[in-house]
Amino acid sequence: MTGIPDYPVLTQFEQVADGSRYVPLPPDWKIGTSDVVNSTAALAAGRYKSVNFAGAATISAVSNALGGRLPLFVFGGDGAHFAVSPDQAGTAGNALVQVRQWVKRELGLDLRVGMVGVDAIRKQGADVRAAYWQASDHVRYSMFNGGGLEWAERALKAGRTALASNTEAGDPDLTGLSCQWGPVMATRGRIVSLIVKRAPGAAPRRYDKTIARIIVALANARAANPVPKAGPDIRWPAGTIGLQSRIGRGPGPRAWKTTSTFFKTVFYWALFKAALPVRDFLPDRYRADIAANSDFRKFSDGLMMTVDCPPEAIGALKGVLEKARKEGSIRYGLEIQDEALITCVVPSAFDRGHMHFIDGSGGGYASAARQLRQAP
Repeated sequence: MTGIPDYPVLTQFEQVADGSRYVPLPPDWKIGTSDVVNSTAALAAGRYKSVNFAGAATISAVSNALGGRLPLFVFGGDGAHFAVSPDQAGTAGNALVQVRQWVKRELGLDLRVGMVGVDAIRKQGADVRAAYWQASDHVRYSMFNGGGLEWAERALKAGRTALASNTEAGDPDLTGLSCQWGPVMATRGRIVSLIVKRAPGAAPRRYDKTIARIIVALANARAANPVPKAGPDIRWPAGTIGLQSRIGRGPGPRAWKTTSTFFKTVFYWALFKAALPVRDFLPDRYRADIAANSDFRKFSDGLMMTVDCPPEAIGALKGVLEKARKEGSIRYGLEIQDEALITCVVPSAFDRGHMHFIDGSGGGYASAARQLRQAP
């Protein structure tokens, strides 16, 4: 790959609010975007896991197609964004087409996919700048600023960047994609999914200061990662076996794939339940790494957080948000739920860099984004 800038690594989460810390992407790079069409209806039908699975499948498919070389991406609940170099763009575009066709066939959902150049985004008055947030000793997630990803998503929904279908594209490689951890119940109060964007015309520095205040206020209110430090509870994932069985590539009866997934699930469930080490795999350490490596907070042209929040803190948070909205510095969407969902990308169980995407069980980010779009 050529023209890769040296992106800064942020070690304190409040730093994501400082726009001066981000580095512009090269103009010849491409931005890929996916988005579930009419995710509101799917969420209303209770298909939260399927919607999240479609968004995470984008990241898994493109990363696998590129041999694991996809450091710049963000999971958005009902879709995803990523950035690739010019020499990666063709392979990434083909993987997007593959995953769109797979989502339609296996999940019964329509997935928009598209790509656009960073230079084209800049001609529209937006930008794409990036930095990394060091989530744990083993995982860092890319953060984005400049409004370019938001512009790319609008362009995709308007049909301006869509990729053409290709019936000969084949199936995506979704190795490592997993949805078999059960919902995570709130222990502090309620699960809050929050998106905060800059209001039109608001001064960037004023918006940055507002975001920093929100992050500090949530930390002071003990709003935390929904996944406990020891990791998620070990429960039999009966409701996810059918969904997990749809990942396998190649021909084969559905019943055989479901049976195979069932026995693999039994093996891993028993392994975690017994907490017995296998070679270099330590089940209890893996579960703790799920918590440490989760993306429950991020910045993608705006603050995105899914946190376990005490009841008294929710009212205070709403007060801070409303005050900032009335002052004209932000627009926001907020969804309150009882549980959080985990969707995982685990290229290797022996590599501690496995990634875990967190969303609210009521379609948190998608619902918050809908509120944001409807806000005056």
